[in-house]
Amino acid sequence: MVRLNIAAAMTSLVLALVPVTSFAQEAAAPVAATEIVPTSLPDVPRNQTAVLAWGVAGGSSIGTTNPWVLPGYTHQEGNNLMWEPLMYFGIYKNEFIPWLADSMEYTNDDFTALEIKLNPEAEWSDGTAVTSADVAYTFEGQIKYETLPYHTQFADLVDSVTTPDELTVQVTFKEPAPRFKFEVLTEKFDTGIPIVPKGYLSEQADPTTAPGRDEIPHSGPYDIVAWNTNQKILDLREDWWAVKAGRIALPAVKRVVVVNILNQPIDTVAQRIVNNEFDSSVDMRAQIIGNILQQNPEVQSWTGTESPYGYLDWWPNSLWMNDSLAPYDDVRVRKAISLAINRDLINEVLYEDAKIATIYPFPLYPNLQTFADSAEVKAEEAKYEPGKYDVEQSAALMQDAGFTMNGDGLWEKDGETFDATIQAFESIHGDIAPVLAEMLRQAGFDANVNFGTDAYQNMVDGKAGLYMFGHGASLFDPFEALNLFHGKYSSTIGSSAGNNRFSRYSNPEYDALLDGIASLDSKDPAFVSGAAQALGMYWRDVIDVPIIQWLHRIPYNNHYWTNWPSATNVGLGTNGAFWAHTGMLVIAGLEPSGAQ
Repeated sequence: MVRLNIAAAMTSLVLALVPVTSFAQEAAAPVAATEIVPTSLPDVPRNQTAVLAWGVAGGSSIGTTNPWVLPGYTHQEGNNLMWEPLMYFGIYKNEFIPWLADSMEYTNDDFTALEIKLNPEAEWSDGTAVTSADVAYTFEGQIKYETLPYHTQFADLVDSVTTPDELTVQVTFKEPAPRFKFEVLTEKFDTGIPIVPKGYLSEQADPTTAPGRDEIPHSGPYDIVAWNTNQKILDLREDWWAVKAGRIALPAVKRVVVVNILNQPIDTVAQRIVNNEFDSSVDMRAQIIGNILQQNPEVQSWTGTESPYGYLDWWPNSLWMNDSLAPYDDVRVRKAISLAINRDLINEVLYEDAKIATIYPFPLYPNLQTFADSAEVKAEEAKYEPGKYDVEQSAALMQDAGFTMNGDGLWEKDGETFDATIQAFESIHGDIAPVLAEMLRQAGFDANVNFGTDAYQNMVDGKAGLYMFGHGASLFDPFEALNLFHGKYSSTIGSSAGNNRFSRYSNPEYDALLDGIASLDSKDPAFVSGAAQALGMYWRDVIDVPIIQWLHRIPYNNHYWTNWPSATNVGLGTNGAFWAHTGMLVIAGLEPSGAQ
């Protein structure tokens, strides 16, 4: 089977670090329109430079700095150092972090009006003020342009955007929108929107295709100064508005180099971390990061040098399947698959008894943990036992669904064995997918793992088999994760169901329940009750089979830089991925080690 490197744009990426001087050498040669090639660059010592192993040509074209062009993961390639939101969210402190906005509050009880007050010190990199006109332009663009990531939310929910003065924005909604502030306007992980400059973009023929390059005004602390296929270089702006506004101290990191590690062996990246060439990198599997920590005592993980090495990410993984395709459309079959998974053994074998296996489609961050611990949820859990491991009960359900065990010990029906091939990504599922396949085989399912380049497309197309993938949705309350399974997102086989909506589940009873709680605040007892019932339906119907919470096991090298985020150093409370929206706060918080 061909080995995959599919969503490597998300997790495993490496090319050799090209010396900065190569940009000057290339300046005399013809320059591609997408490249940013300076005639010269000032010298910045290594101990003032953060070198990050990621990718610079995955989610966006080289040279594209405008966040309205090819949105999605452009921020992951270093553009998060150029763009800022109204607010960030510190997930581990459960707190909003005011940024371009000083405040952002609903002004009525039914969540149909929101008022935003901007920080009067906020400025673009050209020295002009960030004003309410920029925010209104950003919002109106989301409504106007269908290619922008939050077009649907703005078009469906926003009734009007007004600007009473240069520092105030008032948003009215067509219906109660209690989650709009958090889900759309606040940046965390890979969600939320940056504010863009009206003055520049409104002058472009098409603001969704204008690259921006190095001339677009931006509010973040770094300027793009060089960019080719090998690396991307950003230099600090000493006049960053956030420093004089008292938001944060001037970063000690004078230069950031994002090295393109696309399509290179992760072992190569690991060795360069050991050699102190990289200060941080893409996240890694447990064995690899464990080896790094053994070889270089200056490297730490989120949990220091102890397992499980990572922090809780927002992407809990399940075994999905196309619930509209036989035999996966039979809830008895889906339940039988779940009963064949020994979650306790997963914890023991892969995570040194850390409690990583899960029964939830959302990560257990503070608010979500409170929801999971509620009496309403515990009652649903007791009723449906979603984490139960019982091979005998699994077998009984398969027999009830018309399957018989053949001579090879595999479930068979109408001359066909049950296809339990797991579509997965070797770079991130190389440890768990084979374990799951073995558990399923022992329970009689014809299971193996497809790490081929077609794995992701098979998920998108709803083909037979199981899909190892995450739920990138809920962070604050369970609604967004539960909403992934709303019938309006169901799609026919052979067409894309969209990320995280591979199940193609459709149930009017479930839809009505979600529609009934959509307008309620997460603290409303009626919301908690309704969301618990919806979670019960998720477990009852085994919409997918939850497997593990996702961990980001990121190596942090203290040779040149200290004060990396960790379980004992949560800082502002954000996650520790330098490529996330909040990654700017990670880089800005670094302190020099004193190494020369």
